Amino acid sequence: MDSLIAGGLSGAFEGFVTYPTEFVKTRSQFQAAGVKPSTSSPVDIIRSTIKLHGISGLYSGCSALVIGNALKAAVRFLSYDSFKKSLLDKDGKLTAPRSLLAGLGAGTTEAIFAVTPSETIKTKLIDDAKSASPRFRGLVHGTTLIIKEHGLSGLYSGLTPVIMRQAANSAVRFTTYSSLKQFVQGNSRPGQSLPPSISFAIGSVAGIVTVYSTMPLDVIKTRMQGLDARSQYRNSIHCAYRIFTEEGLTRFWKGTTPRLARLSMSGGIVFASYEQIMGVLGKFRDA
Repeated sequence: MDSLIAGGLSGAFEGFVTYPTEFVKTRSQFQAAGVKPSTSSPVDIIRSTIKLHGISGLYSGCSALVIGNALKAAVRFLSYDSFKKSLLDKDGKLTAPRSLLAGLGAGTTEAIFAVTPSETIKTKLIDDAKSASPRFRGLVHGTTLIIKEHGLSGLYSGLTPVIMRQAANSAVRFTTYSSLKQFVQGNSRPGQSLPPSISFAIGSVAGIVTVYSTMPLDVIKTRMQGLDARSQYRNSIHCAYRIFTEEGLTRFWKGTTPRLARLSMSGGIVFASYEQIMGVLGKFRDA
């Protein structure tokens, strides 16, 4: 239960703080091939969005992400802790391969139960917001229209790449974080909580490693959840094929800068806040 509460609170906080970078990343991934760098850069996207919709435009789809992030982080940490406990060796330690396996399980679980619906809604809201006259008037209205036009299955657009991305995300992030945490703790502080600054630094490094290793899956996921995805791509493999043949290999790393900014911050924020909340909950439980 502590993992559920701490994960949910840390996820919601991280989602709100870092949302503008997620908005810019998603918008940049929708840019057509051949668009001049000067018109598709993160700075230009921010300027054009503010010009059309004001500062609030950078938070289009934010509610979906914050709610989804809270649920995602809660499911992620709860499932990771569950997998981790079942994979501990006879000495009570979690080796890197077993941490990787626990991360894969946690990522798959969160993709099915939390990430795909919230990411689908968020992505469609951002895609719609780039027009001068958006159709969606907010989270509730947008979700209602998506379900009305595509059914409940419309909330699961891009399920396969989301599962692949989240499984890879969690596997890389948790393994990197756990390995670095064990290295920092050494033999002098096993099992003890780290200071927030150190947790933040380790979490940030884990976020950076995660970005570069999983970016292609994130691009495919975004394209598959766009408003016109059904008319453009038959499936995730066809989407990847078209991106590669029509736009080039480097297109799979489009949006790396804003995603790097978000995940390096999010990794630090989530792990640091999670460790602190778990500490507070532990004190209440022991009181």
